[in-house]
Amino acid sequence: MFAFKQLHNICKPYYIFIILLLLWYVVSYLEIWNVYLLPTPWKVWNTFWDMFWDGKIIVSILVSLRRVLTGFVVSFALAFVFSLCAVYMPHCAIYFRHLNNFMRNVPPLSLISLLILWFGIGELPKLIVIVLASFFPMFLNIQQGFAGCDIKLIEVGKSMGFTAYRIFGKIILPYAKQDILVGMRIGLGYCWRALIGAEMFAAASGLGYIIVYAQQMSRSDQVIIGILLIGMIGCISDKLFSMFIQKTCVGGVKND
Repeated sequence: MFAFKQLHNICKPYYIFIILLLLWYVVSYLEIWNVYLLPTPWKVWNTFWDMFWDGKIIVSILVSLRRVLTGFVVSFALAFVFSLCAVYMPHCAIYFRHLNNFMRNVPPLSLISLLILWFGIGELPKLIVIVLASFFPMFLNIQQGFAGCDIKLIEVGKSMGFTAYRIFGKIILPYAKQDILVGMRIGLGYCWRALIGAEMFAAASGLGYIIVYAQQMSRSDQVIIGILLIGMIGCISDKLFSMFIQKTCVGGVKND
């Protein structure tokens, strides 16, 4: 009985997916929609294995992962530096306040046409879109972490003779760690969302390209495969990052 209850608790988040799969099967079996609009689950499964064995899926996943990781690293580096400037150089940051608010409210995908005109359909437009989409969530969280450090801890460091660099490394950075990691987790999700949009307009490879090409060829089974792959990879990356945050922030500095 205990084992069944434990298994039930583990499976709770997955029940909804089982229900949706059953509904999909029933709708397909009853032929409520045309098979070209909603292919059967077994059709999607067979198409997935065909694409897997010919290497199309593996190559697309690796290409998209490379783009996401590159954009994520660049975006985090910029967000970290600009957060430091915003907190510790407010007299300079004030000049960029309205530009910051303006760009934060402009959807990055709205710039894709101009970026293609300026830089072609290479990797740079996709990198810029990823950076613009993920920069602001990370920037705001990192800035909050740095600005929210308890002033009493800083005073203790000064009383112990810490230099400014040591205060930052030993007090401020550990205090802001949780906000930084949360911002990185949110930014990673925005990286995926922006990349797929960019690949749908300006790419010859990747998961977004699979969806667009399949739509043009009227292959709804491949469209569904692309959507499912994006969702699963996003869930896996978010779960791994969440586990990393939990392990890193156990016994953190902040106390409410």
